[in-house]
Amino acid sequence: KKQTSLDLKLGKKVNEGKTKEVYELPDMPGCVLMQSKDQITAGNAARKDRMEGKAAISNTTTSCVFQLLQEAGIKTAFVRKQSDTAFIAAHCEMIPIEWVCRRIATGSFLKRNPGVKEGYKFYPPKIEMFYKDDANNDPQWSEEQLIEAKFCFGGLTIGQTEVDIMARSTQAIFEILEKSWQPQNCTLVDLKIEFGVNILTKEIVLADVIDNDSWRLWPSGDRSQQKDKQSYRDLKEVTPEALQMVKRNFEWVAERVELLLKTKSQGRVVVLMGSPSDLSHCEKIKKACATFGIPCELRVTSAHKGPDETLRIKAEYEGDGIPTVFVAVAGRSNGLGPVMSGNTAYPVVNCPPLSADWGTQDVWSSLRLPSGLSCPTTLSPEGAAQFAAQIFGLNNHLVWAKLRSNMLNTWISLKQADKKLRECTL
Repeated sequence: KKQTSLDLKLGKKVNEGKTKEVYELPDMPGCVLMQSKDQITAGNAARKDRMEGKAAISNTTTSCVFQLLQEAGIKTAFVRKQSDTAFIAAHCEMIPIEWVCRRIATGSFLKRNPGVKEGYKFYPPKIEMFYKDDANNDPQWSEEQLIEAKFCFGGLTIGQTEVDIMARSTQAIFEILEKSWQPQNCTLVDLKIEFGVNILTKEIVLADVIDNDSWRLWPSGDRSQQKDKQSYRDLKEVTPEALQMVKRNFEWVAERVELLLKTKSQGRVVVLMGSPSDLSHCEKIKKACATFGIPCELRVTSAHKGPDETLRIKAEYEGDGIPTVFVAVAGRSNGLGPVMSGNTAYPVVNCPPLSADWGTQDVWSSLRLPSGLSCPTTLSPEGAAQFAAQIFGLNNHLVWAKLRSNMLNTWISLKQADKKLRECTL
């Protein structure tokens, strides 16, 4: 029994690829152990070398990337890192398609599309798929081919809905990772991922691994500084010195990928309520802020009855250098938002708790403002929190990733609801 599994009982080997082995876990039904190998390959293993320490580097990279995506809200097979060279994942039946997302034209795209120059940028990013078939060198497939293949995995037939979900997810996953590399001054050029059907939940999840073999990474957007597996593919001959250089690149990525889970940029939401009777409305704002990982404080102050105190509280949050979005919660005549907006350079959002009897009249005190004021009004507490998140997301990739993932998951749930409804009516 390999020590790497750290006292997990290993069941039978489910699968073995060029760079990893997959084992059943008898004590964790529905889960498998993904064990990396110290092996690096290129061109469907036409070139193959042992690289001491690669398993640990690859496992660190994959674990960080999956953790980042999972915390953002992307559905993945990843459960947890188990040891230096292995992680635990949900057992999936893999869909034999490599999904590729490209921001910049390079590599095989240039060969398949003569006339396109390297560096051509795709807006939105370009999605391609390749059928996993070593004997035929992983041919490119169209959506139509994938749908006509009528694949069935884990009891799920891969039809138009499933293909759309995978395509849409591929773009979102790429964009989240692209955003996450930007603070490291690193350009994510392209990305290759695979999906599987979780055998317990029957849903499509991001599976397999995302490591330094899965993407092209160009520091400062400069191809000559590439840190990914392309540096191995490009070797004229594999010498011990050349392999050391490749290994240093892989280590560089494994070190920095841990920084993707952190952000330097802080931010907070301060909810000001005109009266403690508005507390339940404000608690909803605070709860929604928490889902974005944004700290939120609640304060009570009335711009009508204690304007000096309102301005003193405002000064407290302006003086410590933490970027702040104020949310003003005042019913009836909303003086709080407009007074704050006229006296701070920070963003202020109105979120009045309107009641049915006077709401249509009361809302005008939030909507019609004197000149020089700019507080937008959103009636939904969750909407106010989301607006603050969008402001912070401009320079906080972790908040942005949650927003991006929410968009994707909303889109997927509508798509699945439509499919379910059609199946009922058919």
